[in-house]
Amino acid sequence: MQHDKKLYGTTTVGTKGQVVIPASAREELSINTGDKLYVIGSPIKGVVMLLQEDKLEKLIQHMDLHVETLKNLKKLQDRK
Repeated sequence: MQHDKKLYGTTTVGTKGQVVIPASAREELSINTGDKLYVIGSPIKGVVMLLQEDKLEKLIQHMDLHVETLKNLKKLQDRK
């Protein structure tokens, strides 16, 4: 599985806590005016991530599928 990562530049947090997403990132990632982005982070690691709403829904569906698979595998293992 390939994970493409790209540095689009930098941004600065303004006085109201707002950041500007670089135009190249908005264009390449299809982020448009009015799109809802979820802010996800890890305070311990100092990571902040913005996730588009439709991508979050797909991620949850993907995780649900794997949770069900793991539950089924555990049930099979418990029967042995």
